[in-house]
Amino acid sequence: MEVENNGYLPLFEAKTAKGRTLYRVLAASVFLATCLIWAYRVSHAPSQGEDGRLVWLGLLAAELWFGFYWFLTQAHRWNLVFRQTFKDRLSLRYGNELPGVDVFVCTADPAIEPPMMVVNTVLSVMAYDYPPEKLSVYLSDDAGSCLTFYALVEASQFAKYWIPFCKKFNVEPRAPAAYLDSISVSKDPKKPKELTIIKDLYEDMKNRVENVAKLGRLPEEVHLRHKGFSQWDSYSSTRDHDTILQILIDEKDPDAKDTEGCVLPTLVYLAREKRPHYLHNFKAGAMNALIRVSSAISNGLVILNVDCDMYSNNSLAVRDALCFFMDEKKGHEIAYVQFPQNFDNTTMNDLYGSSMRVLSQVEFHGLDGYGGPLYIGTGCFHRRDILCGRKFFLKECGRKFSRESDNGFRVAKDRERGETADVLEEKSKVFASCAYENNTEWGKEMGLKYGCPVEDVITGLSIQCRGWKSVYFNPERKAFLGVAPTTLAQVLVQHKRWSEGDFQILLSKYSPAWFANGKISLGLQLGYCCYCFWASNCLAVLYYSVVPSLYLLRGIPLFPELSSPWFLPFAYIVISKYTYSLAEFLWSGGTVLGWWNEQRIWLYKRTSSYLLAFIDTITKSLGLNSDTAFVITAKVSKQEVYNRYVKEIMEFGDSSPMFTSLATVALVNLVCLVGSMKNAIMNEGIRRIYETMPIQFLLCAILVLINWPLYQGLFFRNDSGKMPSSIAIKSIVLAVSACTYFTFLT
Repeated sequence: MEVENNGYLPLFEAKTAKGRTLYRVLAASVFLATCLIWAYRVSHAPSQGEDGRLVWLGLLAAELWFGFYWFLTQAHRWNLVFRQTFKDRLSLRYGNELPGVDVFVCTADPAIEPPMMVVNTVLSVMAYDYPPEKLSVYLSDDAGSCLTFYALVEASQFAKYWIPFCKKFNVEPRAPAAYLDSISVSKDPKKPKELTIIKDLYEDMKNRVENVAKLGRLPEEVHLRHKGFSQWDSYSSTRDHDTILQILIDEKDPDAKDTEGCVLPTLVYLAREKRPHYLHNFKAGAMNALIRVSSAISNGLVILNVDCDMYSNNSLAVRDALCFFMDEKKGHEIAYVQFPQNFDNTTMNDLYGSSMRVLSQVEFHGLDGYGGPLYIGTGCFHRRDILCGRKFFLKECGRKFSRESDNGFRVAKDRERGETADVLEEKSKVFASCAYENNTEWGKEMGLKYGCPVEDVITGLSIQCRGWKSVYFNPERKAFLGVAPTTLAQVLVQHKRWSEGDFQILLSKYSPAWFANGKISLGLQLGYCCYCFWASNCLAVLYYSVVPSLYLLRGIPLFPELSSPWFLPFAYIVISKYTYSLAEFLWSGGTVLGWWNEQRIWLYKRTSSYLLAFIDTITKSLGLNSDTAFVITAKVSKQEVYNRYVKEIMEFGDSSPMFTSLATVALVNLVCLVGSMKNAIMNEGIRRIYETMPIQFLLCAILVLINWPLYQGLFFRNDSGKMPSSIAIKSIVLAVSACTYFTFLT
């Protein structure tokens, strides 16, 4: 336990990971083997004009890229840091002198983000173990849906029962659906009377909300229940409406009490103004509108933002975050505290690699060792004034929370005495108008940045480049749990958006390669670059996944023979890399089959999502494609799709263009493996392949094995989740044509 010389006890501590020296020795040996592979390629390259020279140079380029990218990934593993907080010290030191916290929940489409899921997230953060008079929750509804508003009205009434129930029985998690499901599964008889009452109240609320959602409109009797529904009288469409702002629970209202007579947290609904001729800047625009509106209502000094599907699983997370911000020795330099994304619907073996287990358990801890992780857009606590552009100065050492702002944005004063919620709503609407940001620094130097599908990443980078640090905290009890994609198409679309956004950052003025140079540590700079190069991985992986297999079909070796000493560095790289990868995955809590699924998704992303992201980014940079869209990942699926997901059966039902590249690459390798085996049996003998082309044969065989679920979807399945016939026919034609052309015409 760390204790300062003057007896001061810190609110948090950081410990470096054990085994760093052993890993660094391993990394050094891998680097040496990589250099030997490069030396082999250069020394054994075919002469000028000799057959196969271009293919050989292509392999050299791919191997140079793999080595370069491996070097970037060392920033994630070279200096891992793990943090611990001391919440008891926070309580003893500050008591009730804690800062106000504003929680932002963002939703954009009630069809793929159901209202009941949204209000479960809202209720979970309203029930934080935190003084309710210091807690305010804001729901940004970018769809401007009266159905979502109705669900929030219902939730505001249910909160009067739910919050005291949570605090009385120390409920975890505090999302009603998740908690009640866990109780029904474990058959916990805890407090049966109160539990029965709360379960009935929740089911009644759920039935009312879902019945209205099925109806698709508000019945007249519902419309009359709350004055807020009248704001939809002039509503035109999702992209054309006035600002809709409602303070559903006002903590300054003496009647805003729960069933125990305690104050309730403030609860606000916001649908910012939308007009067809104004660019609304997607989630970044919604967040910036929330920052301004909340400054006029509650003006919490700390802001937490969560996605609408990412409910609170740990009611003490807010106190964990404050341990970092309020530490007198080191808290002054911390701008935001990032918690990992975790999911409660991943399968046992994580079919689609959605848990990003290694990223959350290893890589972000590595970035934390160099000044802090990326801002990933959810599960993140920010200091309000820093999010609005305040720079870091060394003279601020020891500075405590203050309502003063020196960033050019005039924050609201405390609410005027006697000011009603109705008056405050009208005064605050201007902050969410379309024209408010005209000729201002919003989206540039203030708030979240605009102009990129991953606006959260460039926002976090710009904050760190202003001198601030960030913290990654991964508590034993996960702070937030969300909904992972349940189909392959959803996974690939999600990763296309992420990789495309990161690649756009690399080519923009915010590129960590030059924008961050000298402003952040080299390790953190390399860590950012690692993610920015996701998309460009497609070229080397695609080349390595196709060309060696095609040359195996023709019987032409591209790698050292088994008897050659040059075979050893190739063998060492394969064995050491995958042994360490498996060990790392198991250490992160995964399974062997989960690791195998992770390798499959690694291949699929690089030969489909990243490929399309790379092409789209290049064409946009050349002015050939200007279309920019923010694709929301669906949070619900059909029952039959979900049933297959639970059984870990891969879903191919959509006619996604990304499936064409996946199926074509898989079929090329299948044809090459079968063809090479046929040639070996009938002509050359299997022994020759074993001696002269062991690496090519092994690579092709592994690619075929890893694609087994795809072959099932192409040829053996009859359910609706199989590969669509149009994709199957197209990929078969492409694969057979490529193999035939390469075999007989080149």
